[in-house]
Amino acid sequence: MRGKRERSAVNATALSFVVIAAVIHAGWNLAAKRIRRGGARFVWAYYSLSAILLVPVMAVSLAVEPQRPQWTWLFAAVVTAVFHVTYGVVLQRGYAVGDLSVVYPVARGTGPLISVLAAVVLLGERPGILGLVGAFLVIAGVLVIGTGRAPAHVGAAERVARRKGLVYGLLTGLTIAAYTLWDAHSVTGLGVPPIVYFGTGAIVQSLLMAPYALKDREEVAWLWREHKREVVIVGVLSPVAYLLVLYALQIAPVSLVAPARELSIVLGGIAAWLVLGEANAVRRLAGSVVVLAGIAAIAMA
Repeated sequence: MRGKRERSAVNATALSFVVIAAVIHAGWNLAAKRIRRGGARFVWAYYSLSAILLVPVMAVSLAVEPQRPQWTWLFAAVVTAVFHVTYGVVLQRGYAVGDLSVVYPVARGTGPLISVLAAVVLLGERPGILGLVGAFLVIAGVLVIGTGRAPAHVGAAERVARRKGLVYGLLTGLTIAAYTLWDAHSVTGLGVPPIVYFGTGAIVQSLLMAPYALKDREEVAWLWREHKREVVIVGVLSPVAYLLVLYALQIAPVSLVAPARELSIVLGGIAAWLVLGEANAVRRLAGSVVVLAGIAAIAMA
């Protein structure tokens, strides 16, 4: 009984981290959706800003960290950097061709689905019946928000854009599952401190993309001049949101953390309706109720 109470307290703490992260995550994705040009260079710009901001924080973390740095930490950061670069580029491409209310929920829904299945099959996690029910309610709600038949009045171009949005959403979901599972292994199995891990990863991400981004310096200058606010918003909020998730992964299983993150879909869907004027509000809100029910089940698991 005591062990169950302690596990519930840990899950509640992790859930609080994840809920805060979800609010922040929805905010920076709304900012990213506003970028119609310069996709990969925009990704490089906000990764670079994140790296610059995290260097002093990472230095302090290393100074107070009782464990000496390991080469495995660098290896782990390089692998996550590759996954995150792929994620950032594919996501931004999806935003260029599809609606936020399609790309975002499909990506965030398929990612946790794969993560939960892999955590159960490959990592041997056993989240319990209530946790699994909650996970699949979250995923079902996300798919209700992001899919469905297009209205009869929607033209051929819009239908093509919707299909492209679904494809890029699915591809983004695969990258989300990959980095979620790897990050969980890194901060638990390899014991990499989250700030050091994320900061090193951000530096590697910036370096990986720099040769491409700097081929057209005029485009980079235009991007900074016209979208400085969006670069700053994403560059600051993205690491904050994901650091909270990394800390949650240290104390709770992937099969619970990954789906709980999808509260951001509710917020993103509402923002797409109210701020961007995207359609299908009734279906979006219905899916949101299902998502919230799933999160409640996860919290009680």
